[in-house]
Amino acid sequence: MISKNISRLINEQITHEQYAAQYYLSMSAWFYAQDLDGIAHYFRVQSKEELMHADKMFDYLNDVGEEIRMGAIAQPPHHFESHIDVFQKALEHERKVTKSIFNIVKSANDEGDFATISFLQWFINEQVEEEASASQLVTKIKMVSENPSALYLFDQELAQRVFTPDAGA
Repeated sequence: MISKNISRLINEQITHEQYAAQYYLSMSAWFYAQDLDGIAHYFRVQSKEELMHADKMFDYLNDVGEEIRMGAIAQPPHHFESHIDVFQKALEHERKVTKSIFNIVKSANDEGDFATISFLQWFINEQVEEEASASQLVTKIKMVSENPSALYLFDQELAQRVFTPDAGA
């Protein structure tokens, strides 16, 4: 059994993860409109990963016998200033997610909730990877965004991303 506070925080995180999925889907749509289907594909896969994260938290709450409350999901932005802007916003968003997960871990630690701390370790590791990847992509898009040939190759590179739903499960 976990506390009502931890349950509330995880329920809120489920909503954050679902928002992230919509945010990345919006980014994907923006790139499709730019005829950069590979980058669009990358963000669609990212969207699916965020839904998987929400599902993991949903299942955890169910496993520990807590009530699952679906929160309202805000509409994400659909207009972006540039290719660079999208990737910078993705990095900023990953940093927000990291802070939110760290907040849950801190609360669980303060309450001595070792089961939740153990469960959230996967998310901590995932966020380290997500932030590193997002940061690298910001660097790359800055290098290529003004060079059509390089942007084409970057688009082709990101088209290779594969969704692995069981990763880390």
